[in-house]
Amino acid sequence: MDYKTRLTSSPDILLGKPVIKNTRIAVDLILERLGNGMSIEDILEATPSIEREDILACISYSSDVISRESLLAS
Repeated sequence: MDYKTRLTSSPDILLGKPVIKNTRIAVDLILERLGNGMSIEDILEATPSIEREDILACISYSSDVISRESLLAS
């Protein structure tokens, strides 16, 4: 999935955090909800202004970002 068609970032919106286009819904909020056990259907019901593809774009974006990082051993 090309998340760039669904997500955007601007210094004027949430201090530049990545958000779903045409919303103020941050990618990290969606990921947090998924991580806390909400299903995609639960999120869509709670946030009717977004679509399933928006949530998938958030997941795809996070995968892309994480694939470029490494975990430092402590």
